[in-house]
Amino acid sequence: MVRLNADLIWKSPHFFNAIKERELDLRGNKIAVIENLGATEDQFDTIDLSDNEIVKLENFPFMNRLGTLLVNNNRITRINPNLGEFLPKMHTLVLTNNRLTSLAEIDPLASLPKLQFLSLLDNTVTKQPDYRLYVIHKLKHLRLLDFNKVKQQERITAAQKFHSKEAEEAAKKVAAKAYTPVQVVDAQGTTKEQGPKVVAPTPEQITAIKAAIVNSQTLEEVARLEKALSTGLIPAEFATPKPDTNMAEASEEAEKMETDGEKQENGADEEKQNEESTPIQED
Repeated sequence: MVRLNADLIWKSPHFFNAIKERELDLRGNKIAVIENLGATEDQFDTIDLSDNEIVKLENFPFMNRLGTLLVNNNRITRINPNLGEFLPKMHTLVLTNNRLTSLAEIDPLASLPKLQFLSLLDNTVTKQPDYRLYVIHKLKHLRLLDFNKVKQQERITAAQKFHSKEAEEAAKKVAAKAYTPVQVVDAQGTTKEQGPKVVAPTPEQITAIKAAIVNSQTLEEVARLEKALSTGLIPAEFATPKPDTNMAEASEEAEKMETDGEKQENGADEEKQNEESTPIQED
């Protein structure tokens, strides 16, 4: 893990990019926390923090010049709700391949008053129902979302669908899609389910797991919890035990199968004994 300090900032490549903007290249340094960006003295139009290990998009100083922020291929699960106060000129934000999972987690982006270009590709949130319309509704000045132009008809549809706070909250409460087991057909033509059925974690569990990621002390712990979020498998410490109404039935079924098995074995033993005790008749 590398700290983002003034020394790293001064030694990192900086140049005029293809669109003649001054860019600072901080990618691929295993940076986990955004800090000390005041050392840039707000001299850059673009900062590239891609391919690091950043968990939270926060802790920016006031940067009136910064217009483009590239943070793809990180581990971001949280965005500072007041981000726009520190980045008032931000117009382009690339968050491709991070760990944002719910619509509520992208609400803070609405604080960026100039945001026009946004990419959230390869984040779980993009699989949520009405994801695109919700983002278009929240970010009024957005022109390009996930490299697709925002159309006027989409704006109208989004405004109609999310006409009230109640409609927004209803969309955010939609549960994450449950895991669908793979179906295979055996040699006898019988369809079977392969793999365990996984129940999607509740919003409360997702929030708790993300809070644990933020407070994790080791990268191993962060990786374990992130895997849990991506697979939908709830870690034991976050699972809420609930009475399973099927447990008794399963137990009874298991006992029945065991009893039936014993009866079959006993029947086979008795049949064998009868065969052995039956005298052989000679002609």
